[in-house]
Amino acid sequence: MDNTLKRLKDIKSDCCVTILLNTHRNSPQSKKDEIVLKNLVTEAENRLKKKYNNETGQLVSQKLKELASNIDARYNFESLALFVNRDVAEFIRMPIEVKDRVIIGNDFATRDLIRMLRKEVNYYILVLSQKKARLIEAVGDKVTEEIHNGFPMENSFTIAGEGKLYNRETSLVLEFFGNVSNQLDSVLNDKRLPVFICTVESNFSDFLKVANQEENISGVIEGNKDNEDPQNIVQTAWPVVEKWYMGKNQKLLTELSESAAAGDFETDFTEIWKAIIEGKGRTLYVKEGFIQPANLKNNIVEPVLDGNADFDDIIGEMIEKNQQLGGETVFVSGDELKDYNDLVLLKRFG
Repeated sequence: MDNTLKRLKDIKSDCCVTILLNTHRNSPQSKKDEIVLKNLVTEAENRLKKKYNNETGQLVSQKLKELASNIDARYNFESLALFVNRDVAEFIRMPIEVKDRVIIGNDFATRDLIRMLRKEVNYYILVLSQKKARLIEAVGDKVTEEIHNGFPMENSFTIAGEGKLYNRETSLVLEFFGNVSNQLDSVLNDKRLPVFICTVESNFSDFLKVANQEENISGVIEGNKDNEDPQNIVQTAWPVVEKWYMGKNQKLLTELSESAAAGDFETDFTEIWKAIIEGKGRTLYVKEGFIQPANLKNNIVEPVLDGNADFDDIIGEMIEKNQQLGGETVFVSGDELKDYNDLVLLKRFG
């Protein structure tokens, strides 16, 4: 998903259409998703007719209709994102809620992809026993996918139980755990996420002896779940993951309070934008769901309350630009940003 985000957010053209909508994993609710999508496609077509010449509008409209017709609602997650222009036509299923909308501009609206990857906890669960290793990617309390890049891995040495082992058996188990660690490395090289180990305590301590990625191991979920359904495993893991994430987020909010007391922050839209494009953005704190249409002229941000705007969401543009220049984004669901009008940027030192 990180590679998809990097690719989509860098695409620029005279006509990029993004459609976002909430969907459902189960029938009969998922059948209604087709109706909602059809209505949003119609809205996009009508807006394209008004904004672009016949050739551009017709071409993008046709590609949009074809893409929508190929989406099977039976496999939907919590939401759906469609991205279409002259050269691109693809969709992404996402395990997060979004606001149903159509965005048309010179680039794709990737804010919700960023939110999924940065705000919603994106992580791996390594399901580990002395016989087998599985790797599951999850977002929040939902499965994204079970990884098949080298996983699952089977230990060819048969072990009767999970108890204490003698030297030769211990050596073979550690060798298997080392192979698992090496395979996990190859996955983390493509997409580096926190890793939570689901195993019994003795296996966890043995795995740490040979693991290459201690800095990525963020917690342990007790139990042997070799053959359990991935979603059941994620549901069991989520309280542990959520506690870890809340601690991490609280640390960042404490950093905001300390930096704000020293005056090292911006809350004005224009000043935030200028600091970001100058590469001075360190951490951008955004109230979850905060969207602001705006015009941008000579790097002056002018919020738009109604009517057409240069950007359907200037907050999304800030998030993406800050990410590109090495900054971080923190999405906040509570009222911690109330005193900052729901948006604040901590600047880099120097």
